[in-house]
Amino acid sequence: MVMKPSIYEHFHPDEKVFVDRAAEWVERSAQLHELKRTDFLDPRQIRIVSMLANRNPDVTIRLDGGYDDAERRRAMIAPDYRSLDHESAGIAVLAVHAPGNGVLELDHGDFLGALLGLGIKRDRIGDIHVHDSCAHIIVTDEMADYLNIHLRQVHRLSVLTDILPIEQLQVVPTKLEEMSLTVASMRLDGIASDVYRVSRAKIVDPIKAGRCKVNWKPEEDPSAQLKESDVVSFKGLGRFKLLEVDGVTKKGRIRVKIGKYIG
Repeated sequence: MVMKPSIYEHFHPDEKVFVDRAAEWVERSAQLHELKRTDFLDPRQIRIVSMLANRNPDVTIRLDGGYDDAERRRAMIAPDYRSLDHESAGIAVLAVHAPGNGVLELDHGDFLGALLGLGIKRDRIGDIHVHDSCAHIIVTDEMADYLNIHLRQVHRLSVLTDILPIEQLQVVPTKLEEMSLTVASMRLDGIASDVYRVSRAKIVDPIKAGRCKVNWKPEEDPSAQLKESDVVSFKGLGRFKLLEVDGVTKKGRIRVKIGKYIG
């Protein structure tokens, strides 16, 4: 499907390919009465798909990531007359543990790297929950058996796996390391340089190079203004959330509270 040029004004140029794909999913559900079950979408992609689906009165949409607060979710798009309440999202839990049930001492990045190292695309993997003695990884049903057979090592540690129904998922709440800062302005480069403790000059280059996202949307303008609840991510540096803007100091600097994602 070819989108009208005006639609693209709402999105970053890098998102054009995904916008076209999402528009085709919606169109095929409306015109050809198809049920489309997507792979896992990040929050920005979820927003795009939801917006396009909500613009079309002939389709309905349901999102499911395995639990209420899931960040990554699969979308099910169907003709408006079809109920999705009892439609399977097609997701399972890959339980990963070390022989002897010892402490894994691995983090989110270790597990994600091991999965990608098997040739798995990121969009086949949902949220990853790392416990002291195991990890519960949400995956598509289509990939569960493959991963159950082939995932035998995570960052030099031998592991064993099992497939569990989504009802047995053990969720690890999101952990944030809070920090309080005073900043000259709400500019992206200024706040990020303080959060990561690098010079503003060093933080500008990755922003302009496209290695930064704000709310999962590419952001290449170092002067972009941040606001409360914004989530900022840098490739190689991690991500943080702007939790609170708490007034101005006597010297005119802005007090902000930041939460850096842990794990």
